[in-house]
Amino acid sequence: MEKENFTIGVIISTYNNPAWLEKTLWGYINQTRKADEIIIADDGSGEETRLLIGRYASELPLRHVWHEDNGFRKTEILNKALAEATADYLIFTDQDCVPRADFIASHAKHAQKGYFLSGGMYRLPMELSIKASRKDIESGDLFSVCWLRRHGVKLSWRLTKLQKSPVIASILNAVTPTKATWNGCNASVWRETALEVAGFDERMKYGGEDREFGERMFNMGIKSKQLRYSLAIVHLDHNRPYKNDADIKANNAIRRETKRTRRIKTEFGIGRTDK
Repeated sequence: MEKENFTIGVIISTYNNPAWLEKTLWGYINQTRKADEIIIADDGSGEETRLLIGRYASELPLRHVWHEDNGFRKTEILNKALAEATADYLIFTDQDCVPRADFIASHAKHAQKGYFLSGGMYRLPMELSIKASRKDIESGDLFSVCWLRRHGVKLSWRLTKLQKSPVIASILNAVTPTKATWNGCNASVWRETALEVAGFDERMKYGGEDREFGERMFNMGIKSKQLRYSLAIVHLDHNRPYKNDADIKANNAIRRETKRTRRIKTEFGIGRTDK
C-alpha cells in the first residue's frame, strides 16, 4: 500500500437518471476522505441532469463532461472524462452506486503501484432504491444489515459485502472464488496506468466493456486486488434497455482478440485517429 500523498478523483458515468445520480452524490458529500475531483461522464443526458450537477457544485468538486445522445457510448464518454482528469489516482463508478462513507478512504488505503482494485456491490431492490433518502445515506442506515432487514430484505450471504470489520473483510477477500476483474461500477487505478493502455475501447457497447479495459492492463503486467468486501457500495436497481445480444457478441469477440494478441494499448481509445 502507498502512503497517501496522492490526489484522488472519481469518474461517475451517467445517463438520464438524475434521481439516482443525486443519491450517489449524497454519498460523496458524506465521505470521510473527500475527493479532490469528481467528473460526471455524461453519455448525453438532458437538462435536468445539468441543473442537478450545478446545484451540487458548491458542495462537491464537480466537473461535467458531456456529449450528445447518440446511443450507448459509455466507453467514449469515459475516455473524455479520463482525458480531462488531473488526479493521480482514479476511482471509476456509476450513477446508481451509492458509496459508504469510507469508500474513498478504503480505495486510498489499498492503492498500490502496479495494481488496480476491484470492488463489489450490494444490489438494492427497486422499492428500497426509490425509498432511500439523504438521511438514510448520511446516517449510514442504507449500508446497515439491520436497516435492510427491517425493510424486508431477506438474510443472505450477499449482505456480507456490507460488513464493516477490516479483519473479516480481509478474510472474505482472500477466500472468495470470484476473480478480480475490472469492475466498472467499483474499481480504481493510477491515472498514468489508465492512460498507458489508451483508456477504454470505444468500439464496445454494453456487456464486458469494462472487463476488456482491465484485461489490457493485465497484458502490460498490472495485477489486481480482489476487495469486494472492503469497498462498500449499494447499487440502486434499474432497467437495462440498451442490453442486446448482438453488442455482447461483438464485445466478446474484441475481448478474445485482446487475450489472443496480448494487446496493451487499444487503437480505438484515447487518441484514436480513425474518427
